[in-house]
Amino acid sequence: MRILGIDYGEARVGIAITDALNITAQGLETIQRNNSDKIILKRLDEIMQNYEIGTIVVGMPLHLNGTISERAKITQEFVHKLKCKYNKIKIETIDERLTTVEAHKTMNFLDINKNKKKNIVDTISAVYILETYLNKIKNSSNDIK
Repeated sequence: MRILGIDYGEARVGIAITDALNITAQGLETIQRNNSDKIILKRLDEIMQNYEIGTIVVGMPLHLNGTISERAKITQEFVHKLKCKYNKIKIETIDERLTTVEAHKTMNFLDINKNKKKNIVDTISAVYILETYLNKIKNSSNDIK
């Protein structure tokens, strides 16, 4: 079962997915929200039909000091919708502080055209969210050994 990573933004939502063995994370796409979660949920339905998803991880945009931001409250509402709709799938959140900054650094390093950045920054952020989650579960399994 694969793991799906989501960077839930105001205008766009980045989607990333693991390989079948849950070792690596790859960017899948960026979805334009158009002020509607229905668009996101419909696209997630299509993704679920194409991939066997066992876990969904949503980045939680906390303030740098760890407190809940206004955007985090909106993200929590989205996570609630996911839990209601996909109640047989494990749904978790993970701290996503600075993933967008890291995504911009990566794009600058790769010298990506500034006109293309807007369309892929959320997908790259979703990859970082998913990698953070993969590292977390890997480290927790190492702690058990």
